[in-house]
Amino acid sequence: MIHNKLMVSRIRLQGTKLQKTGQNKFAGYSYFELGDFLPAIQTIMAEVGICGVVSYTNDYAVLTLTDIDDGTAIVITSPMAKAELKGAHPIQNLGAVETYQRRYLWMTAMEIVEHDVLDASKPAEVKQERPKESTFVPRPPIAQEAPAKRVKGDTLPPPYEETNPEWTITIHAEDAVDHNKLLLSATKLKLSYATSEEQVKEMFKVNRELYSAVKISHPEVYDEVMDMFKETKAKFKGQ
Repeated sequence: MIHNKLMVSRIRLQGTKLQKTGQNKFAGYSYFELGDFLPAIQTIMAEVGICGVVSYTNDYAVLTLTDIDDGTAIVITSPMAKAELKGAHPIQNLGAVETYQRRYLWMTAMEIVEHDVLDASKPAEVKQERPKESTFVPRPPIAQEAPAKRVKGDTLPPPYEETNPEWTITIHAEDAVDHNKLLLSATKLKLSYATSEEQVKEMFKVNRELYSAVKISHPEVYDEVMDMFKETKAKFKGQ
């Protein structure tokens, strides 16, 4: 019964008008805070007969959804991470982690996917326009047969002028140190391909889950990433 009740709860939540109060001013998008959807979820689950309880261990955050009629349950887990907020006490860092974990556990349970909202607003235009902006244009035959000699004062074209850069960053690392080094290097490299402020914002949106994770585990690395975005974004101001 618990599976049926959970699906009913998800469908009812889809018909609820939820307001996003979280704001990311840098990237220019809104997101759901825990308080934006949890009251609605609790009301729906009380009506269908589900009790949700969040618990924590050193390794995992756990959300247990139990059918109050027959006792069947669904368990959702998420690996724990550390937070190192500047100027915060250990208990405050723990509270920040638990708040993030509760948010992600409930979003997983109720299939709340914020990317759907972003994809529904502009994606069709972006995906259609990007190939046009970066379509490869072959060089004239003469240039292919014999590269022209550079004249003093000439400048070379951007290294990826004729390619379609992929903004998604994928990292495979054995430990956190290597992961953070690769993240910083990849971010710097990707930003060097950007030719407009919109592309800078797009890159942040595409990789925001990666950056959100490092914001919790290594805030100092997140700050360095944000400095890169700010510096790059500033280059295109007034264009």
